[in-house]
Amino acid sequence: MTEFSSQHDLLNRPSRRAVVLAGGAIFGWSLLPKLASAAGARDPRFITIVLRGALDGLAAVPPAGDPAYASQRGELAEIGGSESLPLDGFFALHPSLKNTARLFRNKQALVLHACTTPYRSRSHFDGQDILESGQPRAGLTQSGWLNRAIGFMPASGQKASTRGLAVGATAPLVMRGAAPVAGWAPTRLRGADEDLLRRVLDLYSHRDPELAKALMLGSDIDAMARGGGAGEGVSAGGGRAYMQQIARSTAKLMAAPDGPRIAALAFDGWDTHAQETARLAVLLAGLDDALAEFESGLGAAWRETVIAVITEFGRTVRVNGTAGTDHGTGTAAFLAGGAVAGGRVIADWPGLRDSALHDGRDLAATLDVRSALKGVMEEHLGLPSAVVAADIFPGSAKAQPLLGLVKA
Repeated sequence: MTEFSSQHDLLNRPSRRAVVLAGGAIFGWSLLPKLASAAGARDPRFITIVLRGALDGLAAVPPAGDPAYASQRGELAEIGGSESLPLDGFFALHPSLKNTARLFRNKQALVLHACTTPYRSRSHFDGQDILESGQPRAGLTQSGWLNRAIGFMPASGQKASTRGLAVGATAPLVMRGAAPVAGWAPTRLRGADEDLLRRVLDLYSHRDPELAKALMLGSDIDAMARGGGAGEGVSAGGGRAYMQQIARSTAKLMAAPDGPRIAALAFDGWDTHAQETARLAVLLAGLDDALAEFESGLGAAWRETVIAVITEFGRTVRVNGTAGTDHGTGTAAFLAGGAVAGGRVIADWPGLRDSALHDGRDLAATLDVRSALKGVMEEHLGLPSAVVAADIFPGSAKAQPLLGLVKA
């Protein structure tokens, strides 16, 4: 494993509403029991942000120092050009990730590159199932690894039902399971029509890729006609304003003494088959805004917070015929928060030359994202390694915990 350490200097309170338990009971957040924490005791927060649709890690964190980068990426290579935010002389950040760059400089954010789950095919739904269930294959369970982690968390004076928060109209799979969790969704959240579009696009991406690209382009045009712009308004969880609102409200809830300590949320719309440059600029700006909202909204709790930003797989190295990229393999993930031992890009970089690409088209994955998540579960949440290996991420023996990602 190669660790790249940066040497560069980079520069509403939530609406009042009922909170619904996974079991269906409704109660006011103000009725939650107070968290009994001894003076000086650790009170860690952990947030998982799932980017659904497959993030182009080569665009979010361009390896501008790779000799094959410019020729392989074609028109997308400009993302790693003069406007990108340098990290270490080899990797950079997309210019929309200004807050992330600041956190990186302050050693409160790090990048994991050339990473993914064990999945090596290209279906969104199987990929998301494996990412969020924590299982080695799709369809093995209806519970998520974060829900299972909550069930094993040490007692700290807080009832189990108040520890976890699932954000959205439906609980993300990563937070579903036997452990009871609270649920919260913003007002004016759009319904299942966008989810249906995503399912149709995934179906046709395998049976008729050209039709899938046409459908995605049509979705972008419709979004622009409604005033959102390409990449904004693609789905209920994909707009920049939505991401900012969700993060602001979630942070307020988690900052409260009686609030949840673990949260999961999902941002949709990252399936950039067409017009990627414009779409991704908006999406990454929204993610960047969300991280800033968490930092400010959590207040003093930020210093004991870890946020994991993960996605089901990456995208092709080369641009397609509609100025986008197709489903790939390796990608980038992020850890951010005051508890993160940041300022680093962690990667066993495989290179972008033709002979190094997975199936001749994708960034090869050399890091299992479960290794990073396992390390955070152990070092940040204090879960025993045996529990993490056997119960939270079963079948993950080859993915050894990556330690040292959290401040001691």
